[in-house]
Amino acid sequence: MKRIFCFLLLVILQNYQLPNVPLATTNFSLSQREQRRTKDDNVEKLWLAFKEFLIRLETQFFHSYMLMERPHLFTTRPCDSLNLWNAGIVGSLHLPTLTALPSLQNLYLQGNSFSASDLSVSNITSCRLVTVDLSSNNITSPLPVQSFLEGCEHLASVNLSGNSIPGGSFRFGASLRQLDISRNRISDSSLLTCQNLNLLNVSGNKLTRKLSGSILSGKNVTTLDLSYNALSGEMPNTFLKSASASLKYLDLSSNNFTGKFASLDFGQCSSLTLLKLSHNNLYGDEFPSSLANCQALETLNLTSNKLQDKIPGALLGNLKKLRQLFLGRNQFSGVIPAELGKACGTLQELDISDSSLTGELPSSFVSCTYLVTFNLGRNQLSGNFLNTVVSKLPSLRYLYVPFNNITGPVPPSITNGTRLRVFDLSANLFTGNVPSGFCSSNAPSALEKILLANNFLSGTVPSELGNCKSLRALDLSFNSLSGAIPSEIWTLPNLSDLVMWANNLTGEIPEGICVNGGNLETLILNNNLISGAIPQSIGSCTNMVWVSLSSNRLTGAILSGIGHLLKLVILQLGNNSLSGQIPPELGKCQSLIWLDLNSNDLNGSIPSELANQAGLVHPGIVYGKQFAFARNEGGTACRGAGGLVEFEGVRPQRLESLHMVHSCPSTRIYTGLTVYTFTNNGSMIFLDIPYNTLSGTIPSNLGTLSYLQVFNLGHNMLGGSIPESFGGLKAIGVLDLSHNNLQGYVAGSSGSLSFMSDLDVSNNNLTGLIPSGGQLTTFLPSRYENNSGLCGCLGGLPLPPCGSQRHSAERFKGKKPSMDSGMVISFASFTFFFIVTLYLSLFSTYLTSHLGFSSRFFPPRICSTFLPTFTSSKFNPKDTNFSITHESKTDWLQTYK
Repeated sequence: MKRIFCFLLLVILQNYQLPNVPLATTNFSLSQREQRRTKDDNVEKLWLAFKEFLIRLETQFFHSYMLMERPHLFTTRPCDSLNLWNAGIVGSLHLPTLTALPSLQNLYLQGNSFSASDLSVSNITSCRLVTVDLSSNNITSPLPVQSFLEGCEHLASVNLSGNSIPGGSFRFGASLRQLDISRNRISDSSLLTCQNLNLLNVSGNKLTRKLSGSILSGKNVTTLDLSYNALSGEMPNTFLKSASASLKYLDLSSNNFTGKFASLDFGQCSSLTLLKLSHNNLYGDEFPSSLANCQALETLNLTSNKLQDKIPGALLGNLKKLRQLFLGRNQFSGVIPAELGKACGTLQELDISDSSLTGELPSSFVSCTYLVTFNLGRNQLSGNFLNTVVSKLPSLRYLYVPFNNITGPVPPSITNGTRLRVFDLSANLFTGNVPSGFCSSNAPSALEKILLANNFLSGTVPSELGNCKSLRALDLSFNSLSGAIPSEIWTLPNLSDLVMWANNLTGEIPEGICVNGGNLETLILNNNLISGAIPQSIGSCTNMVWVSLSSNRLTGAILSGIGHLLKLVILQLGNNSLSGQIPPELGKCQSLIWLDLNSNDLNGSIPSELANQAGLVHPGIVYGKQFAFARNEGGTACRGAGGLVEFEGVRPQRLESLHMVHSCPSTRIYTGLTVYTFTNNGSMIFLDIPYNTLSGTIPSNLGTLSYLQVFNLGHNMLGGSIPESFGGLKAIGVLDLSHNNLQGYVAGSSGSLSFMSDLDVSNNNLTGLIPSGGQLTTFLPSRYENNSGLCGCLGGLPLPPCGSQRHSAERFKGKKPSMDSGMVISFASFTFFFIVTLYLSLFSTYLTSHLGFSSRFFPPRICSTFLPTFTSSKFNPKDTNFSITHESKTDWLQTYK
């Protein structure tokens, strides 16, 4: 009887939702079933509630469902456990109904979509629940005063993580041992106490205020996780000393704690094995001496604080059980202490990146025989330690030494290891050839990434790299490599990222890519000397996300097969000799937001299909990639709006030598990380197709690209009028329609484009009055010149009044837009909410008023400001998605003060 009852309960909960209706409130009964009632009247009430639903279902469906679909839902004992995890249930959860079941001890409902919930207990029978897992649902209500936490006297383990619980009552009984309420919206830290808990996880909430020492008062607590909150102030000096002797895991990372690190008292800490204090604001030039008492410590993470001076090698070296040590992103200086090598007996991960460490790696690190991951990046290290020390580490899998000052050839000895998976020596001073010894051993190689960008390597790309059958990423950008890319590279079976931009590579892209080799995701070969046609097989690269072949010598047509690349986000083919028409099939690229076809020999009309995905683009594919965008600010003297380049592993200073930067009299360079500005209704944001021979009219549906920020159709042969629909380009920052054959009026709807910082409609056949509203009258007269019929008033410099026989062309005859002599190159670094930086006239106001940055230029050095100042009276920072990352702000201002 109980087994059948349990089964029916499971199926009903699995397949039916009853919003806001408790399961035990109906009075329907069947006489045949009533003969089987137990003596327990309370259970009978529950049983009757379910029978109303049973009559609606076919018993044959039940039978097949039980045997074939969900056999894991049942346990050996009748109804002691209910397991409906990830069952797709939607609706309300009425917990009192379930807590009334006398045999139910374990309840697993995680991964569903329960929203409004009653998390109290039944007043019919006593609750016998021991384990409750309601994680990853949509529970948004606070816990009631008498919740199941307090009402279930046998409760031992509760998981409420991954909901949106804002708080409530967290009183619980003495039996509870494990409580996980992470990833909710709890803000009041005073609600929390450990009592008899041995595990409390409150990470990923919104806790504020100072840390209370009482939270560690529980005598049994072994694990406490308060990471990813907003706790602030100085950490109580005796906080750790007062912890129970049983404390093993303590995670306080990603908060706003301040204070001297050396003032903390760790007490005996005899059981502490994991301590995470990363991403806080702890400072000082010493470590607390009591840290030496933590001899059981296996993981110590102090990343991203403000710790200074020398690394305390003697103290850390005496932690004999240390397996993971993370000291990156601090302000350490001096040499790496040799005493730190004493920890090598057990050390598996070591990160001392992003400081100002100098000199070589001490020879004592040769004893790090168990070291798997070693990060020395972004320091000022030099010398031959890669050959004398690192190459002798037998267990090394992941080696990161980018952005240092290591000179000479890449040591062949370091390339021979068969266990190495990631090899990153980007942004150093290496010379000579790319080593051919990679994967030369007879044993299969595990190497997945070779990153040697931004060095001074020369010669050709070695064909021996074709032996690296596990290789997924190869980045040799910004060197002086020549010759063709070997066929052995193109046929690597697992290659997904091929990045070799800014070299002197020649040859052609072979037919058969993504057919005879791996399925490429990024193909970035811009700024080389590659010739020939785009291969037809590029349409087989169905995983392709970023294609950059601009500034080469490509010929032939843009292939319609590119329309098969549904994941393609960025397509850059500018500055080549491509001919023919723009294929309308590009409108099938469901993720395309960046299209650069400038400076080719394209003809025909602009396909209206380019707007087919407007409002349908979903974000996420290129989220978080490092970029550099060189924006041309020289007006019509520049070819195209600018260039986007992949920027991982490249020093900003090296961009000054790139031809792309020097092709325009005035260039501004922005660097950062890509972050989308839209959620699920996006559109193309960059459309750059000037300097071609396109004709016909401008498709009016391009005005539906509501997230378009850069739109350049200049220097073509376009006719017709400016579409009135351009008033829908609400995010537009740069609009260039110059040097065409456009007629008619400047669309009045364009006056509503309040984010527009640069407009150029010069050298057309436009007529009529320039609309006086919005931004249109704030641009220089040069942006309207050589349109014989335009009239109006611009920035205090009036054009001839409408009806005058004088033409604005005569007014500007022989004049060109003024610009400063020489090259102005300035850099900016901030989170790139995908070219939201192009709202220049707006964001500079935000920077000046909210972040305190001035707007001065310091040519030719990197500029200490992020954006130039433009006049704008309509800016409201609450209406934008703009932000600046803390990392970017710190790094750039520290380097160039």
